[in-house]
Amino acid sequence: MSKKIKIILAEDEPALAQIIKESLETRNFEVIHCKDGEEAIEVFRNEKIELLVLDVMMPKKDGFSVAKDIRKLDNKTPIIFLTAKSQTQDVVDGFNFGGNDYLKKPFSMEELIVRIHSLLGRNTAIKNEDNIVIGNYIFNLTKQTLQCLDTTISLTHREAILLNIISENKNKIVERSLILNKIWGEDDFFNGRSMDVFITKLRKKLSLDPNIQIINVRGQGCKLIC
Repeated sequence: MSKKIKIILAEDEPALAQIIKESLETRNFEVIHCKDGEEAIEVFRNEKIELLVLDVMMPKKDGFSVAKDIRKLDNKTPIIFLTAKSQTQDVVDGFNFGGNDYLKKPFSMEELIVRIHSLLGRNTAIKNEDNIVIGNYIFNLTKQTLQCLDTTISLTHREAILLNIISENKNKIVERSLILNKIWGEDDFFNGRSMDVFITKLRKKLSLDPNIQIINVRGQGCKLIC
């Protein structure tokens, strides 16, 4: 039997938490349920966690505050937010606080599981072991790193996959729908906002070379120029 993937589920609604926990446990996840944000942080400090699923509205500490504290300890473990909120700014805030994905309630368990696997790199075949030159950077997809001179920058899994897609199509427009369906699994408004946030993050990480640009082409997609 393969090793179980240990995740934190921080959700204060008992019925929903039980459904999510039982559903994930039938798919080889080990789920530690936390009833509030403070408990989630304490568990994270003491357990080897591979992913966190955080409800945004929780007692003691909300999901955004938990993510902010977690990122002070660890900047790689994926975080998925669960929320009933639907405002665009809430989506942006979630990513700015260190989240990797955002799932709006109500949602299907299959959708949650697909997103978990995507963030963990499961079902995503990364075959390219070679370094990719992007301007003054060396991009390694397997290691999920960018190197420029003596500076090494870590990428999240989703940032690395996004950069790989646009670097394979350097100086060409890549359609938004193609990126959204390939990485997020669906072309919709919320995933589109998520993609915009990730592009902004990539721009910052590539800013050591002023000749590199990721430009948005209205109504079509984006283009990596270098």
